[in-house]
Amino acid sequence: MPDVVLVEPEIPQNTGNIGRTCVGLGYKLWLVKPLGYELSDKYLRRAGLDYWQHLDFEIIENVETMFEMFADRRKWFFSKKATQVYTDVTYQHDDLLIFGKETKGLSDDVLGTYQSQLLQIPMRAEARSLNLATAVAICGYEVVRQLGLPAPHIQG
Repeated sequence: MPDVVLVEPEIPQNTGNIGRTCVGLGYKLWLVKPLGYELSDKYLRRAGLDYWQHLDFEIIENVETMFEMFADRRKWFFSKKATQVYTDVTYQHDDLLIFGKETKGLSDDVLGTYQSQLLQIPMRAEARSLNLATAVAICGYEVVRQLGLPAPHIQG
């Protein structure tokens, strides 16, 4: 399954909501330090509700370690500075969907090194950016659409 990686996330509510999305999709969530909050943060728990106990997640000490750990996995980096649209690529089951911190996005080093793997979610010029949790959900469900992963069980 694809995994979601949050590089230095800053806002606990976003991480909580992304955790809920990952549970719904069956994705693993990787959190790259430094984190802008404690994992015991009440806002993180509130946003994640009772989903957090079902979330498969791990913490990575820093960006360098992340690149070492995932050296042989294909990576997609999401940025408003990208020119390639997230729907114009073909995803694979072991891809990594990597998102930067809320206030600054991904570092210039990452953007420069991985230009061919940068993806954007198109939006009107008046919108500076999307909320991180919204962006993860949009991209995560595009991967599900493309790969035909099992649809989530809908309770009626």
